[in-house]
Amino acid sequence: MTNPSKGPDWEQLRSRFPVLQKKTYLNSCSYGALAVDVEASLQRYLDARNDKGADWDYWVGRNEAVRNSVARLLGAEADEVAVTTSVSAGINSLASALNFDGPRNKVVITDFEFPTNAQIWYAQESRGARVVRLTEEDGKIPLEKFAQAIDEETLIVATAQVAFRHGAKQDIPAIAEIAKRKGALTMVDSYQALGTMQFDVKKAGVDFAVGGMLKYLLGTAGIAFFYARQELIESLVPTATGWFAQEDINAMDITRYSPAANARRFEAGTPPVPNTYMAEAGLAILHEIGLEAIERRIGELTTAIKDAATEAGYQLASPVNSSHHGAMITLRSNDDNRLVASLAEDNIVVSCRNGNLRISPHFYNNQADIEFLFRALHKRRDLLV
Repeated sequence: MTNPSKGPDWEQLRSRFPVLQKKTYLNSCSYGALAVDVEASLQRYLDARNDKGADWDYWVGRNEAVRNSVARLLGAEADEVAVTTSVSAGINSLASALNFDGPRNKVVITDFEFPTNAQIWYAQESRGARVVRLTEEDGKIPLEKFAQAIDEETLIVATAQVAFRHGAKQDIPAIAEIAKRKGALTMVDSYQALGTMQFDVKKAGVDFAVGGMLKYLLGTAGIAFFYARQELIESLVPTATGWFAQEDINAMDITRYSPAANARRFEAGTPPVPNTYMAEAGLAILHEIGLEAIERRIGELTTAIKDAATEAGYQLASPVNSSHHGAMITLRSNDDNRLVASLAEDNIVVSCRNGNLRISPHFYNNQADIEFLFRALHKRRDLLV
């Protein structure tokens, strides 16, 4: 709960996540902890199935509730948000609507991308796309590289807000401004960012944004979102589609393709109904607390992690400057998979990528979690660089 005069009651909020009673859970970059609110929402779905059997009007309403909640989080209009089954589904729908036959056929990506974002754009090479990947330098992609790569042949710049391998954060508004000056579109993958920091798609100047509900948005797997700037929607007609993308989903028309006038045209088939319940409940917790308070809380926790790592002499893979990283702090390891498995023996849940131990707190973590983690790490310092 949040008291406007005192701010959030972090310990009360923590009590709503049962896993924290038995695990030191610092793995929100992989899968957010399950709240009792979210668990109860799934039970409501199951109860309704047993009670009514089917309730499609209500279920469609849950999909709309998720759409509205995501729009609120992004600073967007509901008509600009599609509810998808995954980020892959959203990006594929967008890619299918783009034309790579003209003078603009270049897609700019970076070393920071999750495989989905890279692989989908490489798949468009058979349709004429030319993919240019910007390489990482000392854990970052300099803005100068974007300025050099984005030109009059660039159709879209598609890049991650926070890198999943080591947590480095990119300056999305600056990248979007470079793209805009050259007449290119910008798509941001906010999967590792949204839910941990304030992000307004309008202020950032991005054309498209994607993310999912299973990490910091506190929902579950199998449900995600796709944002498209209103002014672009009418000009984009996806060929990857389905009945929920049609103007009238109840028309059951098998004689033509009539995409919705809004971002719903980027959706596809029947939504994952149980997941909409869980996503709605998870998003409600974030709205209850507020992203500003959550961002401050995570900033305190990540600072404590960096300070403890520096004091112990461990090598950070994430940037030290708090404005240059997200909620994930990473440490270099000489055997990251073994380290993760060994920490699990002490009921510590973390993850790893590319030689980096990923430590990803959310608002429900506290200083005691960090202290317990580092006591365990000190016993395994031979696995750290």
